[in-house]
Amino acid sequence: MRVVFDEPRCDGFGFCEEVAPEVFETDDEGMLTILMDEIPDELADKVEAATRACPVAALKLAKTQQ
Repeated sequence: MRVVFDEPRCDGFGFCEEVAPEVFETDDEGMLTILMDEIPDELADKVEAATRACPVAALKLAKTQQ
């Protein structure tokens, strides 16, 4: 699984980082960085919750081919 980030849509609220700081990081200006390309299975539930927490729907999950 990987995260698809719609950067122009992001308003820098940082809710994703609050839910899954292992995967998301926002800087002082609200710019988001996704810290990993592939989301490990043990973080999948947290990342799903983080994508749902985004009030502007700037994050989506995509399955990766195995």
